[in-house]
Amino acid sequence: MSGLKINLLVIMALMLASVQFQGTAAQTTHVVGNALGWNIPPNGPSAYTTWASTQTFRVGDVLLFNFITGFHNVAEVSQAAYGPCTAANPISIVTTGPARVTLNAPGTHYYICTVGTHCQIGQKLTINVSAMSATPPPTPASAAPVSPPTDSTILQPPSSSFSPSFTAVVPFSFLAIALAFFY
Repeated sequence: MSGLKINLLVIMALMLASVQFQGTAAQTTHVVGNALGWNIPPNGPSAYTTWASTQTFRVGDVLLFNFITGFHNVAEVSQAAYGPCTAANPISIVTTGPARVTLNAPGTHYYICTVGTHCQIGQKLTINVSAMSATPPPTPASAAPVSPPTDSTILQPPSSSFSPSFTAVVPFSFLAIALAFFY
């Protein structure tokens, strides 16, 4: 009987560990520009600078660039290419909107639109990405999902309402069954 209790204890510990792992793998989706989306900002680059200053970016987070395919794109570029809006050798480029860009490395990242003179008139973004933390970041109030004002085919950000994930609920269900069965 004591061997059974040890097995139950091990199972409970594994379930708890799986729940903890789920929390550390959490990511945040940042809707670039909120309601503005990824468009030519009416007041120049300060719109994206101000937006970025209200966000906390971590490795694993996702940038959601809401734009209409054919009107804009998003290119990650080097610091040297960012200032003069040079699009000759981008690190990466996505031409289909909306674009989801996963932040895979810490450090400063630079994004521009390479269509026409969009970058020169302010459609550019600089962000600082921190290494992944052990606890999920708090979601700032300004990161609430916002419907972009343009095309209805643009992907909407996920809802911020709480709903327990399947991987968090299942271990607790097994724990409840195990406790009911063994005690």
